[in-house]
Amino acid sequence: MHFLIVPWDVDPEIFRVGSLAVRWYGLLFASSFFFGYIIMNKIFKNEGLGEAVLDRLTIYMAIGVIAGARIGHCLFYEPAYYLQNPLEILMIWHGGLASHGASVGILVALWMFKKKEKKDYFWILDRIAIVVALSGFFIRMGNLMNSEIYGIETTVPWGFVFLRNHEVAPKHPTQIYEALVYLSIFILLYRIYWSKKGEHIQGLLISLLCIMIFTARFFIEFLKEDQVAFEAGMKINMGQWLSIPFIMLGLWWLYISFTRKKRAVIKR
Repeated sequence: MHFLIVPWDVDPEIFRVGSLAVRWYGLLFASSFFFGYIIMNKIFKNEGLGEAVLDRLTIYMAIGVIAGARIGHCLFYEPAYYLQNPLEILMIWHGGLASHGASVGILVALWMFKKKEKKDYFWILDRIAIVVALSGFFIRMGNLMNSEIYGIETTVPWGFVFLRNHEVAPKHPTQIYEALVYLSIFILLYRIYWSKKGEHIQGLLISLLCIMIFTARFFIEFLKEDQVAFEAGMKINMGQWLSIPFIMLGLWWLYISFTRKKRAVIKR
């Protein structure tokens, strides 16, 4: 019996003034940067670094996230359309951002930041990993407010009926599943960092982030509806295929991190 079915009909727009609309997704996306900045500022103060470095890092991150997410969506999910209409790639307001693309964009942007600031790559990645997990929470909640990227039909008592998409059957609220996983990962990474005051094994946090987030993403994808037509009939979808390299990367980084730690101990 569906005694907790949720009829979901939230307006994606908070308010509109003329042609300008403030949307929940945009507000939550901006919140990820706002709260991320606050957390990183606290971490940087613990590391004895000034806000000037953090401000530069924020710019790199913003460019990496937005450019990576947009290009990733265009290349991973709709390459034929965007290769025929390349100017559409620039029209982010038309929708279409991919979290896997954002992940690649972040890695590239932080590599460039590392070269510029002469910092250890793992040092940067570990600290960014904390706020990336939190950002994932905000973005998936934005997807919920947009009534998008939800799951397949379900008989679980907490199913959502997405009325704005003219759905009549309850669906898995996979946005909430992912959001709760990402929030839990954020709490774990944050506690690991402060339990050691930043003196943890370098590379540990980014390794755990990649392994946990993309493993969770891989399994939650089994509950999702196909995002694009070509996924129909695929045993594992595009999101799952793209998650596998990040899981492997996380495992590789975890191995490297403990190997570096072991070598450092031996040298002492």
